[in-house]
Amino acid sequence: MATVADPGTAVKRPPGAAPPVWNRRRREALAGYAFVAPDLLGLMMFVGLPMVLSLGVSLFSADGFGGYTYVGLANFRQMAEDTQLWQSVKVTLTYTVAFVPIGFVVSLGLALLVRDHFPGVGLVRTMFFLPHVISLVVVGIAWQFLLVDKQGAVATLLRPVGLGDTSFLGDPSLALGSLVAISIWFLMGYNMLILLGGLKDIPREYEEAAGIDGATAWQKFRHVIWPLLRPTSFFVLVNSVVGSVTGLQAFDLVYVLTQGGPAGSTSSVVFYIYQQAFTFNNYGYAAALTTVVVGFLVAATGTMFGLTKGGRFDAG
Repeated sequence: MATVADPGTAVKRPPGAAPPVWNRRRREALAGYAFVAPDLLGLMMFVGLPMVLSLGVSLFSADGFGGYTYVGLANFRQMAEDTQLWQSVKVTLTYTVAFVPIGFVVSLGLALLVRDHFPGVGLVRTMFFLPHVISLVVVGIAWQFLLVDKQGAVATLLRPVGLGDTSFLGDPSLALGSLVAISIWFLMGYNMLILLGGLKDIPREYEEAAGIDGATAWQKFRHVIWPLLRPTSFFVLVNSVVGSVTGLQAFDLVYVLTQGGPAGSTSSVVFYIYQQAFTFNNYGYAAALTTVVVGFLVAATGTMFGLTKGGRFDAG
């Protein structure tokens, strides 16, 4: 006959045995590390190791054909006198200042537009996202065809308003703006989906309660949607800043559409680094430039995380 244990009797553990809660937490932690390990290994191999090697090469004068001469910090000192580098920095900053806020506003507007269900909403979302699945090289070639001076489709459409002779890629005052517009068109669908995911996580009850209290659509957005969307918005903004400096759109579009011209008006920092390495065979100087750019991005991203608490801003 089975006996019933006394409820007041404590379960005895063997000496040195961990409590069940700690064992469970340990298993959960090990499972988490196991899931993260492949990404961490790939990050170390394909990002961390090249960064360390780039730092090492930056201390040499390397021609890419096996010739290495130790020069110490000479490559870094050269940057201060490189006028073309500072022109590329100016171009990159202008591109970032224009692309990040405009692209974010456009993507957020699209996310709000396709947030609610209506007939054909899936098709509309697909159409907005479709440009992002196309190779940037193909995108560049297509837009180069559309923007051909006087004969392209854009020039033909603008001819009735007197803008048919405008050279969007050949005019230094318009080329960078054209790159910004194409970049926004290419990435707006991707950022739209990320922001749409953040919007879907906001309970509609909050907005309904605000509506009952008499809040307008703008007040609902400002006091309900925007505060709860801040972490997602922060991710989109940080991703956009990094992409505008070192992303594919900062190189592929420049390489295909303008080759840094006209007159260096679209030569981004990453394209200038490419030129130094693969056009002028100045690999040591290119490595030094890469090291500085990566260091700047790490510092800027860390500062943004610290100041905004990862997008929560007012979190304690």
